[in-house]
Amino acid sequence: MTFLLGEARKMMRDPMLRFMIGYPIVFGIIGRYVIPWAAEIGALDLRTQGDFPLVFLLLMTPHVFGAVIGFSILDDRDDGVLISIGVTPLGVHRFLSFRLILLFTMSVVSCLYVLWFSNLGILGAGDILGLSLLASLAAPMSGLLINAVATNKIEGFAVMKGTGIILIFPIAGMFFADAKELLFGFAPGFWPAKVVSTVVRGSDAMFLGYWQYYGIGLAYVVLLNVLAYRSALRRMGN
Repeated sequence: MTFLLGEARKMMRDPMLRFMIGYPIVFGIIGRYVIPWAAEIGALDLRTQGDFPLVFLLLMTPHVFGAVIGFSILDDRDDGVLISIGVTPLGVHRFLSFRLILLFTMSVVSCLYVLWFSNLGILGAGDILGLSLLASLAAPMSGLLINAVATNKIEGFAVMKGTGIILIFPIAGMFFADAKELLFGFAPGFWPAKVVSTVVRGSDAMFLGYWQYYGIGLAYVVLLNVLAYRSALRRMGN
């Protein structure tokens, strides 16, 4: 509870973190009002193209929370908090685990809100929950990657922008439904994006099935989290 209250105070104290946490509200509004409006004027056919806006909203939300995690840990590094924690019985591992689990939970809740509030009638309740869990695993990975590469907030911001470019590849992969789509599989967001496409277009129109995309994506992003965690610890000297 002490850590939880301290984390909440830190987020509310930092204007940039407050601003970024408000992003999911904006994404929900886009899904609820802007996307249906685009479909109404004929700019978008939700029956055949509805997976594209859903994937954008689904992938952007964890990306935002990944940046929140990354900058929060960078703050602790700058303030020497991790050095102090390292000599206590708590240890850096438990401290970081708490931080990562907290922000992962916040990302899951935000994804649930965005997909539910959008109310596009494409995804069922089970799909929304499963996709929120899968996509949100990218949040701790992104935050750890920022700390594995950057040493301060300026460098962290540059890394965040760079990792944002990776989101282009899952969108590009959605234009393929054969073996060529696997060329984009290195991007973590590719797998939840394909799960969404399977729901919208049907399994018959896809290269793999719903659970194949989901299972491979889950194993892959867990592996990336482990590698990013180890790399971030080495960078922080732990």
